[in-house]
Amino acid sequence: MFEAAKLQRKVSKSDFKQQEVDLRTELLAMQRELKESGKSRIIVIITGVEGAGKGEVVNRLNEWMDARGIATYAFWQESDEERDHPRFWRFWRNLPGSGEIAIFFGGWYQKLIEERVLGNWDDERLSAEFRRIAGIERMLSEDGALILKFWYHMSEKDQRKRLKDLSRDDRSRWKMLPKKKQFSQHYEDYERIAERLIRHTDYGFAPWYIVEASDNRYRDLTTARTLLTVARKHMALRQNNCQINSEDNPNAEPDAPLSAEAQTTILDRIDLSKGLDRDDYRKQLEALQEEANELVWEAYNRKLATVLVFEGWDAGGKGGAIRRFTSAIDARLYRYISIAAPNDEEREHQYLWRFWRHVPAAGRVSIFDRSWYGRVLVERVEGFASEHEWRRAYNEINDFEGQLIDNGALVLKFWLHIDKDEQLRRFKEREKIPYKAHKITEEDWRNREKWDEYKHAVNEMVVRTSTNLAPWIIVPGNDKKYARVEVLRQICSHLKAHLKTHK
Repeated sequence: MFEAAKLQRKVSKSDFKQQEVDLRTELLAMQRELKESGKSRIIVIITGVEGAGKGEVVNRLNEWMDARGIATYAFWQESDEERDHPRFWRFWRNLPGSGEIAIFFGGWYQKLIEERVLGNWDDERLSAEFRRIAGIERMLSEDGALILKFWYHMSEKDQRKRLKDLSRDDRSRWKMLPKKKQFSQHYEDYERIAERLIRHTDYGFAPWYIVEASDNRYRDLTTARTLLTVARKHMALRQNNCQINSEDNPNAEPDAPLSAEAQTTILDRIDLSKGLDRDDYRKQLEALQEEANELVWEAYNRKLATVLVFEGWDAGGKGGAIRRFTSAIDARLYRYISIAAPNDEEREHQYLWRFWRHVPAAGRVSIFDRSWYGRVLVERVEGFASEHEWRRAYNEINDFEGQLIDNGALVLKFWLHIDKDEQLRRFKEREKIPYKAHKITEEDWRNREKWDEYKHAVNEMVVRTSTNLAPWIIVPGNDKKYARVEVLRQICSHLKAHLKTHK
């Protein structure tokens, strides 16, 4: 889930200055429109890992906008008065009125993470809080509030460096309370719990925006642009007296900062130069296929299901990778499900219905060539799903996969990645070979024209649905031999780990 927040994206000083003046002007105009309309209010929740500069972000927002129209609240230690009231009382009494903006440091989320890291709350208590928060945010949203939730993240290495730099700066020592410092010393636990929190509270009506915080300029511009873009769309709908469904709040992605470095996606960081010579390929393939066969049989005997999802660019090599796996295992143990556009019967049902029908029984394997992720990829890009449909799908998909995992299944998701030049080469090759010509269609050529749109859709898909329990594995695919071996290696590795944890 946090892969896209560890890409080292940067904004140069010149790009920052180029955007700053216009952005400040637009933010002030938005703030005036918000006040004059009297039909909306904005709640901004700021949280994330320690050392991410959350205070700096809030200071920047107050600098760029009219601070008289912004109220900022830091929910640190509870007062005696607050302890004498229900937990959410302290938030309710500070909610903004119409035309106002309130910034909540940590909001109602920070306590959840802290208590779970400290071991004071168990999973049952945490789940109850998730449900309560969902009800509150839905209620506020339906009453006209726009809820923007920002999670600021960085790699553990960057966090250590940032905290070390802060410790040397006398002016910065006040930024971290002693209580907070301990959370930076348990990075993996903190990240794991944060992932679960975001996965269970990422609603269409109140989504999370995960912002990379390693570069201050990128962090601040991304935050401000997100606030501006989403607030404007929200106000336009309210001003036109549109009926905003609780799942249909405007959550459009902001325009990316100007520099190419700042527009980097997860896919841009994949090393596509990786390859294997024929001898290494044959040797590794044979060994991995033998191992896969043994592991699949063991999973069958232990009654542990496996769900494999294959997505990727057209001509990315999904079919070839799948065949190298299926040729190694007993055909009685797996089902290969090739997903195309839904038929009339499937369109009459909720979109996940047709996938539920193919969920494997205990011990079996289901292989999906394309999957439920079509809702947030092709249906999103091509306009087959409305915005509120594909935005709420992230949470629906996470819940669907969570149910499979809770039932003992291993869920692995592969994105086969190639670059645009390699795709073109393969398209032309397919047109020349009679038995491959059927693989290339006019739709494939049309999809190339929307390469960048698909790339950003993939980036958001990975951010919102890659979890420790159901990870996305991005496989460099320019070299088919390397991709096929890597897919097998990942399947074997995760199957072994899954069997070990389900003794």
